Amino acid sequence: MSANTLASPMPGSPDPNAVGRELMSIKRRSETGLRIRVAAVWIGLVVLLIVGLLTIRFSPQYMIEHAGFVLLGAGVTVFVSVVSILIAAVLALLGALGRLSASAIAQGVSSFYISVIRGTPLLIQIYLIYLGLPQIGQQLVNLGIPQGSILILDAVPAGILALSLNYGAYMTEIFRAGIQSISYGQREAALAMGMTRWQMMRRIVLPQAIRVIIPDIGNQFIAMQKDSALVSVMGVWEITFRASRFARKDAKFMEMFLLAALLYWILTIISSRLQDWLEKRMAHAYER
Repeated sequence: MSANTLASPMPGSPDPNAVGRELMSIKRRSETGLRIRVAAVWIGLVVLLIVGLLTIRFSPQYMIEHAGFVLLGAGVTVFVSVVSILIAAVLALLGALGRLSASAIAQGVSSFYISVIRGTPLLIQIYLIYLGLPQIGQQLVNLGIPQGSILILDAVPAGILALSLNYGAYMTEIFRAGIQSISYGQREAALAMGMTRWQMMRRIVLPQAIRVIIPDIGNQFIAMQKDSALVSVMGVWEITFRASRFARKDAKFMEMFLLAALLYWILTIISSRLQDWLEKRMAHAYER
């Protein structure tokens, strides 16, 4: 009996390939139907929200007229968030290495930094950096230090510093967990090959740990974009600050802050899509 005869289905029996294709087709139709129903629910909720807003004399025209002015703040929001997350990642890496170090000084400094930052509100940290540091600078001037040698931070740098310090503390544990997820055997093998600890960390551990860390960094970046609204208290012309100017001027709080919320929502959706794309690219690179 030939191999082809063994591979072919018996007369009258269903074709396994055809059955598999039919099951996949049923699954796809079911998933498509679910997506359509979910989209219908979304549309229904949006319609109910619009109807509810119109009943309280909500003015969509006012939102449209000032949307361009508020939208200009999106660039500042993205800039502050991107720079802050990059600095926070560096601080988190240093904090994680300190927590994993055998040095009492490194562990003490990193654990103190994490405890203080995570134990105090971000808004208080912003005030301390923006309003507290100039007070220290004035005291130094009174002690005879030249005025020009004292660094006074403007609103945007102060906001970036506050966000970086805050998220760096929270991301430290993410980096520490990612580094510890790499098996100890790989580290021993690298050291046995003559690598220094820094070379082992840079060539073996960190490239693999980044793949584990990236999703959590993406989530932190999305959260930071929303928390960046707090820098508006310093007068940074980002989304929230621009929206609040007209909200207070014309008492259109619902219109302007809903517009700001919509812009933050759009930024979050875009960031989530970019995060998914980056994760897939890294997964394909890892498979190759």
